[in-house]
Amino acid sequence: MRALLSVSDKTGIVDFARGLAELGWELVSTGGTARALRDAGLAPRDVSQITGFPEMLDGRVKTLHPAVHGALLARRDVPEHMKALEEHSITPIDLVAVNLYPFRATAARNGVSPEDVIEQIDIGGPSMLRSGAKNFAAVTVVVDPHDYGRVLAAFKAADDDRDLRRLLAEKAFAHTAAYDAAIASWFAQQREEKFPEMVTLSASRQQKLRYGENPDQAAAFYTDYPGAGLAALKQRGGKELSFNNLIDLEGALLAVDPFAGEVACAIIKHTSPCGLAVGKDALDAYRKALACDPVSAFGSVIAFTVPVDQATADVVSSLFVEVIVAPTFSDDAVEILGRKKNLRVLEGHATWSPGSLDYKRVRGGVLVQERPRTVIDDTGWTVPTKRHPTPEEQRDLLFVWRAVASVKSNAIVLAREGATIGIGAGQMSRVDAAFLAVHKAQLASHETKGSVLGSDAFFPFRDGVDQAAEAGVTAIVQPGGSVRDPEVIAAADEHDVAMVLTGKRQFRH
Repeated sequence: MRALLSVSDKTGIVDFARGLAELGWELVSTGGTARALRDAGLAPRDVSQITGFPEMLDGRVKTLHPAVHGALLARRDVPEHMKALEEHSITPIDLVAVNLYPFRATAARNGVSPEDVIEQIDIGGPSMLRSGAKNFAAVTVVVDPHDYGRVLAAFKAADDDRDLRRLLAEKAFAHTAAYDAAIASWFAQQREEKFPEMVTLSASRQQKLRYGENPDQAAAFYTDYPGAGLAALKQRGGKELSFNNLIDLEGALLAVDPFAGEVACAIIKHTSPCGLAVGKDALDAYRKALACDPVSAFGSVIAFTVPVDQATADVVSSLFVEVIVAPTFSDDAVEILGRKKNLRVLEGHATWSPGSLDYKRVRGGVLVQERPRTVIDDTGWTVPTKRHPTPEEQRDLLFVWRAVASVKSNAIVLAREGATIGIGAGQMSRVDAAFLAVHKAQLASHETKGSVLGSDAFFPFRDGVDQAAEAGVTAIVQPGGSVRDPEVIAAADEHDVAMVLTGKRQFRH
């Protein structure tokens, strides 16, 4: 039996090769892999001895030869194939262990040249993987070092495990597909094209989930690459994360993203905030956020932009919470939160890769758009009303404009002193959203007089402004752009309400 080993990631390759050699396998290898095996006392043959042709073009051509691909592709159950190998003195290759040049890691390095990236486009590796995987009936293809152990175990048990070879072939084709997708994406980036003619999405399964949005729906969590985004968070306690936990967790991080550098807390229920606030410390921000809608906060996901200490953990632990995420937790905080066995405690920073796009699946296709802005400021704001906001109102208007960005549309948010006091989310009409925001504020005994209002899109009629003014709102921030803007602005003037137009909409469907 002959094995060809040629790996970029050499994790576990020596032990794997030694295990094969102990079982009587002949080892064939290339370049750095061959050197690593020899340094470990093994005696692989160079691939050039098999092909009768030396490596050339700085190693670009090593394995692209019939002695390799014929040895991999020949069907053992077809006499003509085996006769052809014999006529050309080709020995079958029964195992190929290959992982590819680190293209993605190289392309991600700061300051790397296009030439260096291109040199990390593997040609021979994918070719061998595809040849071996196509012929999985006879050839074992190993692309993942984590599979070395079970492959050796099957060989030691003399188990002709066709199902295992089929699974390994599936992994090999998935690996080469993801590799090619990363290369195609890089080429599109070089010409600054966000939306190329063809998009190939690739993701690795992080974990299977207990179920999806509902118990009768199967689900799994996939990531762009190991440790990407939410997978970068370290779980320090609680049950396994569920599908809905992850969705709400994304909503929580989206809510606090615009408050980077500030002390902020977001409380999320069904992907929309039910409370969001900034404060002097984590506990202050949490209390202000919770006060917005303490009833809805039951069973929520909570995100902090700052570390969580013992005092904050002590207060949070009195509420039933599904997930809490923060940059760090003190040991005392972890111990306190750990008493709640169902509370998932996640630590770290989960970010989007630069230039990441947003994908939404629809029947028969995918909608692709740029991701929402995380830097939200007052650049370009105009004031069309007779009265301008006071400095205090201006601060709250910027806060509420950031807050409304993470609320499902139609969205209206009331705020005062750096905290939401009423949120109307996901309504079919804007006036309903305004009514709900006021109603929720009053239900929680908040004083709406003197508050500010943020609307994620323009007011199509003046009724929303009239309703806000009746509740005591003194300043409004909204995109503008309605054909009835003059009517809406006149309504604000009638009520002596300051209005700011941002010129930018923040729908979140």
